[in-house]
Amino acid sequence: MSEPMAQSPPPVAPGGTAGTATRNPRYARPALSQLGLSPGKRARLKRLLYDYGPGGGTLLVLPIDQGLEHGPVDFFANPASLDPAYQYELAKEGHFSGIALHIGLAEKYFHQYAGEVPLILKLNGKTSIPSDAQSFSALTGTVEDAVRLGADAVGYTLYVGSPAQDRDFDQFTRIRDEANRFGMPIIVWAYPRGEAVAKKGGKESLYAIDYSARVALEMGADIVKINYPVPSDKDKDSPPPYNTLQLSHFEMFRKVVESAGRALVLVSGGEKVDDTDLIDKVRSSMDAGATGIIFGRNLWQRPKAEALRLTRDLHAIFRGYAQPLA
Repeated sequence: MSEPMAQSPPPVAPGGTAGTATRNPRYARPALSQLGLSPGKRARLKRLLYDYGPGGGTLLVLPIDQGLEHGPVDFFANPASLDPAYQYELAKEGHFSGIALHIGLAEKYFHQYAGEVPLILKLNGKTSIPSDAQSFSALTGTVEDAVRLGADAVGYTLYVGSPAQDRDFDQFTRIRDEANRFGMPIIVWAYPRGEAVAKKGGKESLYAIDYSARVALEMGADIVKINYPVPSDKDKDSPPPYNTLQLSHFEMFRKVVESAGRALVLVSGGEKVDDTDLIDKVRSSMDAGATGIIFGRNLWQRPKAEALRLTRDLHAIFRGYAQPLA
């Protein structure tokens, strides 16, 4: 593994109080100049990383693609969140780097926030009604749609290990070529899925997530969105040497970041957790070299005042991880 930088500043607990927890080593993120970007991609990523949100080369993204992926069930925890204007207002007032959503929510709502909240247009998706055995997300939009709407990036879900991954790779290749032509950055939601993955440690295993991060890099992602690996008894079913690795949670995630190479890493939030666990996850991820977080339910399932208070804490944390534009 690469050598760590100097240790990061002490953790900020919810409410902005410095904590006393033992610190992880801290690793640098790739600079924009290292990513081989076209001028169009560099200009758009520079806006996301430095001109909006916490800045300093970090990303704080609010996703609201769950309505398609999960249905309305996620909005019961906070009924106000059923109205997409709730998330748009949260992204605007909370000074997020961007909001990620599907074309319908962009066409019907984004015109009110254009120029104030950067748009990340999600280009494919599926419902949760079929099983994950043959996971595949069909296209719901195009890169041309993203350009027309004023997006600064597009998102694509890639199901690594699914029996449908040959179709997925082919579909992604077409999107990647279109994005390169228009100078549009691509964020890959890299998710391991399928029966073969389940038999080799499961979708939350280090093996599956590490492999997915590398696949996203190999396929041409500019940014990869990944979940945090979760150790379990099923790890013994992972291929060698993963089945015998003895790594801490931090070391596992650092391994994933290294496998992503010069694709920037966004950490997925998943289901809502308490403030302490959320802050710990953010700090550990950033220490390991992540560029930022993409947290949806952990923020918009809360009342707005609480969500904005937590967002201010996240901004304070990210300030400690700022890197100059290079």
